Amino acid sequence: MLDISHVAKISDPEERAKALGVLIDETQATALELSRLRREALIELLNGGKTQAQLAELLGISRSRVSMMLSSGSRPERAFFGTGNLTIAIGVKPEVGRSDPSNMLSAEALGAYEALAAAAKAAGLDADRELIPPPGMVDLNRPNLIVLTSPRLLPFIGQVMGADTHLSFTNDENGWYIVDRTTGTEYRSPRDRGEAADYAYIGRLPRPDGKGTFLYIAGIHAQGTLSAAEYVADNLKELHKELKTRRFSTVLRCRFEPEGDRKITNCERVTPLYRHEGV
Repeated sequence: MLDISHVAKISDPEERAKALGVLIDETQATALELSRLRREALIELLNGGKTQAQLAELLGISRSRVSMMLSSGSRPERAFFGTGNLTIAIGVKPEVGRSDPSNMLSAEALGAYEALAAAAKAAGLDADRELIPPPGMVDLNRPNLIVLTSPRLLPFIGQVMGADTHLSFTNDENGWYIVDRTTGTEYRSPRDRGEAADYAYIGRLPRPDGKGTFLYIAGIHAQGTLSAAEYVADNLKELHKELKTRRFSTVLRCRFEPEGDRKITNCERVTPLYRHEGV
């Protein structure tokens, strides 16, 4: 965050105005996050048996002020996504049959972005889309980041997933699949056998610089990515209640319509919500 005394000393009024705008935006974002954290603490105290009158006495404020704190501000579950404007990075691939170097964003990946962006918006956060072309070099060292699509399009993700001691993507001559290292189970996509179903991974992984985490959502195929994104959007409150911002991972099985737009019809977890040791 910019230092206010430093900003005040900027001689050029245009530069000073720009710097003050940045400072105001950062301050407002910090205030919103502090408000959310305070609200979450108050809810925990209420769930623990305290009354609003006791909270008012504890904080030295009126009961009406406590009520305002509980009803105002952003929804607590937004913290599952981040603390500020989200970046949703999506791996894309070259479009087959074209002579130009255009890259293709699948309808399912776009749908996954839209589902997450809508859920973020409802929780009080905006989201921007960032397309990652081949060879899939995505910058993971930044806050408020969600990454979509499999290591097939984003190879570096496969290395970062080494920090997940429970689950991993891997591939062989039969294609990509997910391995549960805890049980030894292999989750190979039913779609590869002609069935209208897929598996997907959801996890919070460490940034390579060690200064935070990012949320990773990926199906073995595109329908799995869409399904997992919709699962997160539909279960955001429950996921936040269960996990907060801790590192975790899980595998989902989804089913979709075999014809037409292949709409997702069912999605459920097939592994526990694995908590990562020490985090």
